[in-house]
Order: sequence, then structure tokens, then C-alpha cells
Amino acid sequence: MRTQTIEGLLDGICQSKPDFSPQRFGHVAACDSGLLEVSGLAIPVGAIARIDDGKGRQLAAEVVGFRNGRTLMMLLGDSVLLRPGMRVRPEGWPGMVRVGEANLGRAVDGLGHPIDGGAPLARQTLWPVGGQRHGALERTQVDEQFHSGIRAIDGLTTLGVGQRVGLIAGSGVGKSVLMDMIVAAASADVVVAGLIGERAREVSDFVAHHMEGEQKERLAVVAVPADHAPNLRLRGAMLATGLAEYFRSQGKRVLLVLDSLTRVAHASREIGLMLGEPVAARGYPPSALATITKLVERAGRSRSSNGSITGVYTVLADGDDTNDPVVDTARAILDGHIVLSRELAQRGHYPAIDATVSLSRVMDDIVGEDHSLMARELRGLIAHYESNRDLLLMGAYKAGADPRLDLAIAMRPKIEAFLTQARGQAVSPAEARGQLEQIFADVEG
Repeated sequence: MRTQTIEGLLDGICQSKPDFSPQRFGHVAACDSGLLEVSGLAIPVGAIARIDDGKGRQLAAEVVGFRNGRTLMMLLGDSVLLRPGMRVRPEGWPGMVRVGEANLGRAVDGLGHPIDGGAPLARQTLWPVGGQRHGALERTQVDEQFHSGIRAIDGLTTLGVGQRVGLIAGSGVGKSVLMDMIVAAASADVVVAGLIGERAREVSDFVAHHMEGEQKERLAVVAVPADHAPNLRLRGAMLATGLAEYFRSQGKRVLLVLDSLTRVAHASREIGLMLGEPVAARGYPPSALATITKLVERAGRSRSSNGSITGVYTVLADGDDTNDPVVDTARAILDGHIVLSRELAQRGHYPAIDATVSLSRVMDDIVGEDHSLMARELRGLIAHYESNRDLLLMGAYKAGADPRLDLAIAMRPKIEAFLTQARGQAVSPAEARGQLEQIFADVEG
């Protein structure tokens, strides 16, 4: 394995063309909370530069704008070693990232550098960090089921290949656990996981849990924990999406998991506020919410390559407020949402999926009419039971007063068994459908 890696690196060096053009550089003129002003260097927005302190140590920065003839940059790390007059040199290809098969089985940071202790990646393909723009008709219709392995999802909010769905919940309700279960059981050629703005421990746990056995060969991880610079977190999300686009262009079925979309919006908000952008909605500048739309719209099915990106995005509802601007924006642009309830989690109901408010906008197009009717009927019975839950707990309900509520009470044990699922347990779509039919068959019998 090590020999193959070294040979790949040597091949890449041999194929690269030397650059004998004059090397440009500028100087640090000002610094304010990680925002730099650099004089004498005109490079495009999105370009990466290295700041040399003259002692062998380098800092990385990204161009974010221009002002009064100077280039504005944001550091991709701490500003502890920064001082006026340091040389700034551009590096790499502005607006491009390197992607390739070498990412499979590896974990990298927002700049594509390995964080798993392995050798540098031998990547050859340059890909636009902001994605490739296509016409609206390039995205084809979602007409095939996506197998998540989660009974409550496959049965009641069936997802499709190429769909974009959000996992919406407050903190500590089980978004990451549900995401882990989907990654482990999903039927996809390639899985790209973007762990953006989360705890470093969660990154370690995810890599240790999934980077083993045959699953490792189809998984690529991009991880930028919460303590990293906001523009590095944003670049991590765009790199993960770019990787998914690259594999889709090869005709593969890709599962893109981004945890979390809210942290991406937070990073974009930090950048916007630092650049002086006015606040529009509850502390979010317009660019922060637009970033969500741009990322989500890059997923989907491709007409030209016949590949697909099924996007699963976790969305943190700050303070359990499902009308938060980020949640509301994500819900509007996504093709469905799965809402996790803190109340259900407190009852020990896992996964804590609230079936009454969860929705898949493509379900009716990819399942049969009988399946759709059963799912709709079951959600109605769950909602009817929950709306009368307090009455039942007080013992104030008299059997026979409401036939539909009597039916919901009789079916309750079967419904609870259907909606709950142990971590690590995967259910096939046929099993989910069969168990859904069995709930109604038992009642009719």
C-alpha cells in the first residue's frame, strides 16, 4: 500500500509542469481580528496565499475581497505569529480544489491536507470549489427509492436517489447518531461526509467507526472542527460538495452527508459581519443564508452523467426553534425534512423522529399508492393520539367516545415498535414495507 502511494506521488510529480514565471508577492499592511489588508498583491477572490515569517514558519490566508487598492484576506488559522511587513505569496489554483479517487478511505481538512496520519494524497483533477453551474433541466426527476436502513424513514418518509433532505433538531437530540446509521446502511457507490463545525471528538469517533473494512473503500471524509477559522469551515463544506460532484460526474451514486448546515451558515455569518455586511434576519446577513442555497442546489441527479448526489444535511434548530432563519431557509430549499423531537428523545424513543411533521416531497412519486395511503393513515393516527395524550394520561377519556382514537390506542404498541430502532440495526426497504403492512393487518384481523 505504501509503495503504491509513493509511486502515485512520483507519477504526479513527473506529470506536473514546472512554472518559470515571475513569482508575485505582497506585504501585510494591517490586521483586524483575523482580517488582513495586503498591499502589492492583486489575486482573485477565493485564492489561497502563504504568509512567510522569514523563520521557516508559514500562515495560510484566503482572499475575501478588496478595499482601497488593497487585498482583503482572512487567516485560515491563528494570528499569533503575524506581524506587519510579512511577505504574502499566492499558491495553488484560485477557485479550484484537487479531487480524485485518492480521497476514498481518507480524512482531510478544508484545504485537502490529510488529518489521518497518512501520506499526502495524489490527486490529479482540478474542480471548481464553487461547483459547476448547469441549466435547471440538467437536474432530472427523482424516481427511485433511496434505502436509508431506518424503518421510520423508509416506511413513512421514503427518500429518493438524488433527493436533498434535512435532519432538523435541537442540540443533543440524536442528529449525529441518525446520520451515522444512514451512512452505515445506505446503498451508495460513494459516501462523502463533511463534518463541519462539530466537536473534534465526534470527528474521531466517526472516522474510527466508519473507516474500517469494506466500508472504508467507498468513504471520503472532510472534517473541519469548530475551533477552526470560519473561512476554513466554509471551504470544508465546499470541498466535500466538490468531491461529491466529481464522483457524480463519473456516473456514480453518491451519498453526501453534511453535518451541519447550520455551522456552515454560522461560518458564513462570521465572514459577512467581519466584512461589514448589514444584518438582515436575526443576526444573519443575506450572504449567510444564500450560502445554504448554493450548497444545497449543487446536489441532485445529473442528466449528462446519469450519476446522482443524495444530500443529507443536519440542521441545528438553535433553542429548539424550528422557525430559526437557517432552519426556515433549509426547509424551503430542501426536498424534504426529518424532524427530531426532544420530547420523544426524553421518553427514550430512538430515533426520535416526529413522523407527524416530517415530510418527503418526492415520496408519492417513488412508492406505490397503497404504500403512500398506509403511511398517510399511520401519520394521521399518530397525530390524533398525540393531540389527545394529556386526556389519556389523566384518565379522562372514555372508550368508545372516539372510534379513531380507539383505533390509535389499539395500534399504539405496534406503532411504537415500528418507529423505534436500535443503533447499529439496519432494516431493508422490503422489511420496512412488510412491517408497515403488518400493523394494519393485525388490526383488521
